[in-house]
Amino acid sequence: MARSLCPGAWLRKPCYLQARFSYVRMKFLFFSWLVVFVGSWIIYVQYSTYTELCRGKDCKKIICDKYKTGVIDGPACNSLCVTETLYFGKCLSTKPNNQMYLGIWDNLPGVVKCQMEQALHLDFGTELEPRKEIVLFDKPTRGTTVQKFKEMVYSLFKAKLGDQGNLSELVNLILTVADGDKDGQVSLGEAKSAWALLQLNEFLLMVILQDKEHTPKLMGFCGDLYVMESVEYTSLYGISLPWVIELFIPSGFRRSMDQLFTPSWPRKAKIAIGLLEFVEDVFHGPYGNFLMCDTSAKNLGYNDKYDLKMVDMRKIVPETNLKELIKDRHCESDLDCVYGTDCRTSCDQSTMKCTSEVIQPNLAKACQLLKDYLLRGAPVEIREELEKQLYSCIALKVTANQMEMEHSLILNNLKTLLWKKISYTNDS
Repeated sequence: MARSLCPGAWLRKPCYLQARFSYVRMKFLFFSWLVVFVGSWIIYVQYSTYTELCRGKDCKKIICDKYKTGVIDGPACNSLCVTETLYFGKCLSTKPNNQMYLGIWDNLPGVVKCQMEQALHLDFGTELEPRKEIVLFDKPTRGTTVQKFKEMVYSLFKAKLGDQGNLSELVNLILTVADGDKDGQVSLGEAKSAWALLQLNEFLLMVILQDKEHTPKLMGFCGDLYVMESVEYTSLYGISLPWVIELFIPSGFRRSMDQLFTPSWPRKAKIAIGLLEFVEDVFHGPYGNFLMCDTSAKNLGYNDKYDLKMVDMRKIVPETNLKELIKDRHCESDLDCVYGTDCRTSCDQSTMKCTSEVIQPNLAKACQLLKDYLLRGAPVEIREELEKQLYSCIALKVTANQMEMEHSLILNNLKTLLWKKISYTNDS
């Protein structure tokens, strides 16, 4: 007679428990391996993304090769390539061709930015034309006089900024910046670096607004690599998490965390006033109007005194330049007429071309960003008036009659309301 696996009744319960234990162990092992597999895959994908995004070594090699062969020059070149007292720290890059790092230069913290390739045009999501290989730092050529270089810069500014009456002053300012060693002369290497940097809107804006409180200061450059002032807090919201943790946080919960980890309301009000003042700086400034095409919290920061500092200005572009590039662009709907995330024009359905007039002014976009930021925790006595003014600000349109008058009125009312509330506090 065949023997049973559990021949006695007294053995049946232990046998059952043994089988169940084996099943639970197999289930545990299966899910453990599944978690390890999925986690390894996520880490691999993120690491691959990181190595693609963070190419600081490649950037340094390109720049230093050009410097050591005498092609380019600038105040940061020797520290980067010879003494190595300028080095890259934490990678902040979001696109492979726009490298951004926290860095240290002679014991001073800064933000290092470097262009891995040169774009011929603004990026409207899809390329207007295929990218072309360009010889880096090919202008100006040997034999170019200072006067000829000034004419080149003037023509570039006229194309970017329009026919402003004071462009000659800006040209002279650029030559002062380009003279990195302050010997009173701009060498060919310095001129090549300056010309490459002037293709970048952020660099141009830093030079134009160099005396403004909310613009980071330019510390130095080498080729199209430049170092700018560091900012203690690199987002409007006061918490930064490792990317591994960010992967597993739902977006709704992340927004709640953002609102939770913010400064006190008076300090938020001071930061908001700084943003409104920056909007004034770029709205009909000394060299024309600039458009803020990505007004997200990650592009704004503040220092330990809660003064707003811009972190990333690469999507702030001259209005004249944007209009020239976007007009007559083929479109099927208004969605095809967007630069960055916030600069939108309309699609003319009769011609299937984008119009040149941007729909929403800078102030409306800034107020949209500040709405939740300021209303959360706002004092009861001003909350209703603050909400009313913010919604009036968000409703601003470029095409509205007397838009400039409304723009100035709303901006001044908002600043006055906030200043009155915090002017007698320690946070002012």
